[in-house]
Amino acid sequence: MIEIPEAITLSCQINETLRGKKINDVITNQSPHKFAWYYGEPSEYNSKLNGKIIEKAYSYGGFVEISLGDIRLLLGDGVNLRYFDKGQKLPQKHQLLIQFDDYSSLVASIQMYGGIWCFKDGEFDNIYYKLAKEKPSSLSEEFDFKYYKKIISDESLQKKSIKFVLATEQRIPGLGNGILQDILFNAKIHPKRKRSTLSDEEIEGLYYSIKSTLDEMVAKGGRDTEKDLFGCSGGYTTKLSKKTVKEPCKICGNNIIKEAYLGGSIYYCKGCQYY
Repeated sequence: MIEIPEAITLSCQINETLRGKKINDVITNQSPHKFAWYYGEPSEYNSKLNGKIIEKAYSYGGFVEISLGDIRLLLGDGVNLRYFDKGQKLPQKHQLLIQFDDYSSLVASIQMYGGIWCFKDGEFDNIYYKLAKEKPSSLSEEFDFKYYKKIISDESLQKKSIKFVLATEQRIPGLGNGILQDILFNAKIHPKRKRSTLSDEEIEGLYYSIKSTLDEMVAKGGRDTEKDLFGCSGGYTTKLSKKTVKEPCKICGNNIIKEAYLGGSIYYCKGCQYY
């Protein structure tokens, strides 16, 4: 899933590899997917994109946006994005394939769900996209302790779990359930803890865990559970993920536990994360 570290990594790799490339052909929805979301008719993507030149990619929360003149190509958190050089074997199944005039290709595929939106600049009114562009990045100076404190001090959230507060409704765009696991582990907070039970010290520690954990994830090119533009795993070794479940915690030795919670999975160490 594309969350903050992956969006930043992918946008940087697109800028390094694809800028200046001219689109020669576009194939959309070759493998129909019930939960692949498009803007308008997928069949119109070729006429919108053909002949356009990749100008620049941006990351907004968990979105990757590619600018092509007056057209924007926006990729959401469930999209797997891969670049293939000329002569490399292309996957048979995909939801978007862009071929450039040098015969290299950009391929987007979806397993569970994901958005592949193509639209004129200013035309797309998706609320989560707008919030991601408007709100400060959690890695920016604007996302300071005062800004963070305002989010988690919302009176309506005090009886909610810290997972609900941080990883739902895009209060912090791009901070999803995946990266939340290590943030909470580093802060020694259980994902089911009610917001109201956190001490002032834990609230401050959680803020610095958000900052430091994301810094490390971005610096290492994303998480080892996700792939980059070239199909390589990220360099950040996750502490709590599908890769570590049932393994002993490297700090206390207790096994990492996986549970279903709030429509997804949570991972935690009962010895290190207090509940």
